[in-house]
Amino acid sequence: MESLQSTQTGARHGTHPDGGVLPDLVTVPARQGLEAVDILRRGAAPSVGPVLHDDASDTLGFLVPPGTADGWDMPGSACTQTSGRGLRLVASPRAEGADWLLPPDDAGPVTDPAVLREALGEAARLIEAADNCR
Repeated sequence: MESLQSTQTGARHGTHPDGGVLPDLVTVPARQGLEAVDILRRGAAPSVGPVLHDDASDTLGFLVPPGTADGWDMPGSACTQTSGRGLRLVASPRAEGADWLLPPDDAGPVTDPAVLREALGEAARLIEAADNCR
């Protein structure tokens, strides 16, 4: 299966050279993202797609359908359109400092943004409750 990698020569307008549409990327702090992954995987029907871990910035990136960034407004997270500006699917080694937490071949195609929003909200509440117990 292909992996996601940074590139300066990505396709224009969010399409991959093979005609596929590039996903958007929701980025969250790693702690909240890891909790959200657990929540999504524990559900009756596991519903998490590929997830990137960026060691340098300690964040997770969830691949979501194209166009998600247009309406994404969840505090503590960012959603960016790839639009060929740095992400493309390639079958080569991953970018330095980043690795797949859930690679494309082990996960669904992308994560549903509504389901991700709920999981991120639940994760934030669980983290807040845990931090308040200290």
